[in-house]
Amino acid sequence: MRHKYVIGNWKLNGDLKTNEALISALKAGVQAKTGATCAVCVPTPYLAQARQLLAGSTVSWGAQDASRFDKGAYTGEVAAAMVAEFGATFCLAGHSERRALFGDADAVVAEKLGRIKAAGLTPVICVGETLDERDAGQTEKVIARQIEAIIAAHGVGGLTGGLIAYEPVWAIGTGKTATPQQAQDVHAFIRRKIAGLDAQVAASLPILYGGSVKASNAAELFGMADIDGGLVGGASLAAQDFIGIWQGLKTA
Repeated sequence: MRHKYVIGNWKLNGDLKTNEALISALKAGVQAKTGATCAVCVPTPYLAQARQLLAGSTVSWGAQDASRFDKGAYTGEVAAAMVAEFGATFCLAGHSERRALFGDADAVVAEKLGRIKAAGLTPVICVGETLDERDAGQTEKVIARQIEAIIAAHGVGGLTGGLIAYEPVWAIGTGKTATPQQAQDVHAFIRRKIAGLDAQVAASLPILYGGSVKASNAAELFGMADIDGGLVGGASLAAQDFIGIWQGLKTA
């Protein structure tokens, strides 16, 4: 059975006081599950706080992005190796907001993946289509392109040790959610595409769903054959909502 994950993405939210209250509630409410990991990806300035408060708990932590550069004259950038120094486990790459708002092209995401893996972090590679792309019947074409950029740079083996998160852009922060079957169909497509190159990599690769996951729909989404957990945005900022999503993840 593939390992399962529920990973929160705080995005550009938080402050020291709010973070402490949220983390305290998560530590109290997130019960360990065999074969599953719960984590939060926090803004970079709060990695030290996350490490201090979460060390030894059942909740892991990570970053929302890392630079495609190791070091040098790149003002404002944060290297993956710097993130790793704060005890992080995970780092997102290619989140739709990074792609749309900050110009992270497919090739850039592939570069970031390489840096993240080299730093010993677990990359969470985000893929997904916009509403216009979905309406135009281009969902599979778009996702295939995004995955092919990773494979072109690192080979199919470059996916080993990482996660993929399918996030339909039209369902992020909109309250809209792909039906469990819609989500499953895309997850199955991703796994089939990778299996065409390496069946073993495809079979072991965790694929998460990220698109307005809520406690009320988590169990049904996570019950689909190719959905191995969730990448959770807004609901990860409310402790009881996030805990409810975690509780919807079955590992047996």
